[in-house]
Amino acid sequence: MPTNKQRRETAQRKLDRQLERRAAQAKRNRILTIVASVVGVAALIGAAVFTVIYTNKDSGSATASASPSSSTGAPQPAADGKLPAFAAPADLGANCQYPATTDAAAKKVNPPRTGKVPTDPPQISTSMATNQGNIGLQLDNAKAPCTVNSFASLAQQGYFNDTPCHRLTTGGLAVLQCGDPTGQGTGGPGYQFANEYPTNQYQPDNPALQQPVLYPRGTLAMANAGPGTNGSQFFLVYQDSQLPPNYTVFGTIDQTGLETLDKIAKAGIAGGGADGKPAQDVTVKTIALD
Repeated sequence: MPTNKQRRETAQRKLDRQLERRAAQAKRNRILTIVASVVGVAALIGAAVFTVIYTNKDSGSATASASPSSSTGAPQPAADGKLPAFAAPADLGANCQYPATTDAAAKKVNPPRTGKVPTDPPQISTSMATNQGNIGLQLDNAKAPCTVNSFASLAQQGYFNDTPCHRLTTGGLAVLQCGDPTGQGTGGPGYQFANEYPTNQYQPDNPALQQPVLYPRGTLAMANAGPGTNGSQFFLVYQDSQLPPNYTVFGTIDQTGLETLDKIAKAGIAGGGADGKPAQDVTVKTIALD
């Protein structure tokens, strides 16, 4: 039978072995914790690096797609208060459509050809003769081919001949508006068509479409009653004007034309005010492509 001393020695050896095992387990746990921490940090660093690379790549993709493929995929122009730089949609002029309106044409006319229209030549010189003087225009076929296609068709059919410019505005909006044979501001060609530049430089849900931008002096643009309602009415900007970018810019006015517009504007508005019929009657005699 073991003595008390032997029992104590056996118990001590057992305790020592337990302590050694615990120490070894603690050491292993510390090593595993360190390894796990290193792996975790490495994973975080890797994730951060991946995020930076992914974000930069995504930004690069957005930059690379600065030329929109369509009006619905266009980038967001800078909110600098100016008309956005032009980036040609991939489908520019590829499918011009002119659906009929419920209102009859104010003057008998055939709709323009539909489908693909050329964007070359980029500029089309046009002469607008009025009873107040000549107005030279450069139609911007490279930016707004569907609009130019319609305007040229109407001009060649004599739609604008002997029609009034029914509206003059002053102040923040400084334009002469023409293109309605009725002279009431309600007439059109019996068809309508979609907006082009600058509207097609924005995504449709971009709030910037409701924010004014500068339509500079010398701009030729389409009047409308909302998106996709362009017809025959157009306006000529004789002083820098603020408008949301929802009015298709399709040309510019030459110096002679600006002088004619200045003369019309100087005479003022019939009955006074800032918006109404020009005090001096303005009649478009002809619009002809040069």
